[in-house]
Amino acid sequence: MPLTLTWNNSIDMEPRGYVCGFCGNRVGPSRGFWSNSVNPQPRIYICSFCGSPTYFDYQMRQYPGAPFGNEVTSVPGDVTRLYAEARSCMTVNSFTSAVLTCRKLLMHIAVEKGAAPGKSFLEYVEYLAQKNYVPPDGHGWVDHIRTKGNEANHEIKIMAVEDASDLIAFLEMLLKFIYEFPAKVKPPSAPTGAGP
Repeated sequence: MPLTLTWNNSIDMEPRGYVCGFCGNRVGPSRGFWSNSVNPQPRIYICSFCGSPTYFDYQMRQYPGAPFGNEVTSVPGDVTRLYAEARSCMTVNSFTSAVLTCRKLLMHIAVEKGAAPGKSFLEYVEYLAQKNYVPPDGHGWVDHIRTKGNEANHEIKIMAVEDASDLIAFLEMLLKFIYEFPAKVKPPSAPTGAGP
């Protein structure tokens, strides 16, 4: 059972709907804290599911934000951790870090699927394409990740929210295509006890 925090002296406020950056649930709490130092008033809402505090500044920006994208099942350890890391970068507006993590994630997927370690990023992208891990008409997206990853890695360029969210959305689809959907379809089992 996860720990649920309890806060003293919280007050009733108008409800606010958001996705909690701690537990990932869509919540609509009506308890928390507010400040009257500026208008509109910054507020801290207490998640009605896990009890964690979420701060909304005077511009109603959420801290921590919700991870971008969705969880994907049946993904192996290191690949899962990197995908979660890319999604978490979005909660603190670290868009360049998210793009770089997406680049590294593609490399890990390629190695997990049989590519040799120590190759170049381009070789890993080509490996995924040659082994049909990229869906039809998806080659342009893999090349887009390569281009954006190279810009973030080798140039003096800051990535925008659109750059990071596009790459994470594509990688979510790719992870579902490579791992989640195949895991849902069980191969047919051989009949038992059947003679020749």
